[in-house]
Amino acid sequence: MKLDIGSAEMKRHEDGSYVGQVRFRVEGHPQAYEITLFSEAGDAWDYGLHFAEESGSEAHIDAVEAFLEEDDDAFEALVEAALAAQAK
Repeated sequence: MKLDIGSAEMKRHEDGSYVGQVRFRVEGHPQAYEITLFSEAGDAWDYGLHFAEESGSEAHIDAVEAFLEEDDDAFEALVEAALAAQAK
């Protein structure tokens, strides 16, 4: 699966936790996705995946979620995009 990262942002809170969002597209999928990332200390990340604009196929979003669970490099690319946006 090929991801095309659009916009990204990350905020660090006073307690040291991070919350960020990344919008991206997946080759062959008509709708864009947004992932919300959360970490208490910037090391282990939890996330929520949803459609960025309008709802789409449940099969598509399930496939993207399974892909992100299995492909550490793809998930890390989304985290790195958000962290890079924070650094700006």
